Amino acid sequence: FGSSHVGYWQLRFKPRHQRHPSTAPLAAAMVFAKQLVVDCRGHLLGRLSSIIAKELLNGQQVVLVRSEDVNMSGSLYRAKLKYANFKRKKTNSNPRHGPFHQRAPSKILWRTIRGMVPHKTARGAAALDRLKCYEGVPHPFDRKKRMVIPAALKVLRLRPERKFCKLGDLSNLFGWKHQELIQRLEGQRKVKSEAFHKKKVAVTRARAESVKKVKVSA
Repeated sequence: FGSSHVGYWQLRFKPRHQRHPSTAPLAAAMVFAKQLVVDCRGHLLGRLSSIIAKELLNGQQVVLVRSEDVNMSGSLYRAKLKYANFKRKKTNSNPRHGPFHQRAPSKILWRTIRGMVPHKTARGAAALDRLKCYEGVPHPFDRKKRMVIPAALKVLRLRPERKFCKLGDLSNLFGWKHQELIQRLEGQRKVKSEAFHKKKVAVTRARAESVKKVKVSA
């Protein structure tokens, strides 16, 4: 074997993301924490699901909030056709045996992630137990730091002229009855959050000014 062959085998058995840097793991920057709270607003459904699925399998506990604001590429009409086709699929002898067609955005997001996890094994079932999905931002997650995943953001991953739609709008078309309720609760939460933020900024500024005025004698 010549030197060129040795170089080939050295390259062949490197991890894929070292051979091709563009394929490095998208979630490599995510740090292991006791619990990750992810704000789903503005994320693409498939990209978000694949990254979260990998984190769950790695042992991370994940909470997804504002699932109704997840984006999907393609128009709402196209998404409606795809979901209508999915609704036709049922057990012929007894439809109560499944598959079950979830309407709530949090359940649709949960089922999308389930499809990316080996959920029929003990490892996959344990991974899904680490996942929680919610519409809106319920207590206590409204008081916790919420993260975004840049590799799944619509503004970074979808060309600006492309059509997209929201998961909450699709759910509303197929029987989800709580869109107006969630919007009302979110409006109330944002008012409280803005007041808290203004108070925090004022306290931080006052503290910084008082520290400047302090004179420490030698």
